[in-house]
Amino acid sequence: MFVWPIYALFQKSIDDSFVNDVLPRTMAIYEKWNGIDLPGEPHFEAMYLDLTTAEKLHIGKVSTRMNYAKSGWKSLIKKSNRKFKKIDAEQPLQPQMIKADKRWGDVAFWKSLGVMKDRTTAGYYWNAIDRTYDDKKNVIMQPENRRVYVMFWKRTLLVSTIVTIACLVLAFPVAYLLATLPLRISNLLMICVLMPFWTSLLVRIVAWMIMLQQQGVLNDSLVGLGIISDENRLPLMYNFNGTLIVMTQVLLPFMILPLYSVMRGIPPTYMKAAQNLGATPARAFIRVYMPQTIPGIGAGVILVFIVAIGYFITPELVGGKDGQMIGNQIAYHLRKSLNWGLASAMGVILLSAILILYWVYDKIVGIDNMRLG
Repeated sequence: MFVWPIYALFQKSIDDSFVNDVLPRTMAIYEKWNGIDLPGEPHFEAMYLDLTTAEKLHIGKVSTRMNYAKSGWKSLIKKSNRKFKKIDAEQPLQPQMIKADKRWGDVAFWKSLGVMKDRTTAGYYWNAIDRTYDDKKNVIMQPENRRVYVMFWKRTLLVSTIVTIACLVLAFPVAYLLATLPLRISNLLMICVLMPFWTSLLVRIVAWMIMLQQQGVLNDSLVGLGIISDENRLPLMYNFNGTLIVMTQVLLPFMILPLYSVMRGIPPTYMKAAQNLGATPARAFIRVYMPQTIPGIGAGVILVFIVAIGYFITPELVGGKDGQMIGNQIAYHLRKSLNWGLASAMGVILLSAILILYWVYDKIVGIDNMRLG
């Protein structure tokens, strides 16, 4: 049940068979080209037959895939399909196709087919870290203006780390308070912690948008208290700050709950015993109490980080340009660019990062010591 979607994700991230399926004659004869001079008549004939016999829907999809390898393929095929209707198939096709669009005479376009000749590829993974293939299928850096994904990976790790640390710092005293208060009062306060789960995530984010905007409640309050001037309102929306603030609030309960669960099970007599043996309250807390909360800290940290690293709806709504994360890029390629191969590769990289984190946690803390409840 769980293996099949992961397998399908991985398979999609390396699949590059579509070009071979739609342009079988072209890809079959490609190996006979020397890769230097302009291809001969047989290559033009193969391309012409493939494009004129393929289904219209497939032509659109294959041109999009070819455009990933070299910009211009999509417009070339779209324009040529209209002009191919005037071509005389009984006459030599090479000069007619070049006359229809001079780009057919550009060797660079024909060379780019070599990147797509194999039915599987690691190209999507290289694209996900701003690398690509050259004409000889050597891995090279993307052009300067197309290097964007490494920045998103770094920002995703940075945001996830900051949010996790912020949640831990805020959640620890809250969980300690809940664990040490009488059960009746603790249960009442726990309702406040659980209340966000009863509210739609979208509603909570919209509420934060009202709070954080330049004319919002928070800025109005700061201006009213004289902390900031009306001209220097804080930019808390549609940027990196907005992403951090909202994600921290949304994920805070995921840190409080495992911490509270562990703290509730620590007998208060341990602290009293440590103090009776001469330890100060602070020393007893650090040396006796805190080590016993490590299972809860570990569970909360790994839970919050895993959820944060794949977040996309919150950065999408409040992050603006500076607060976007890799999850937003995956959603973009799934919904708009339809580059499912690249989206799948990014998904596999994210999954691999989570598995590595799980392995590191197991080596340092031990999965057996993790407690969620």
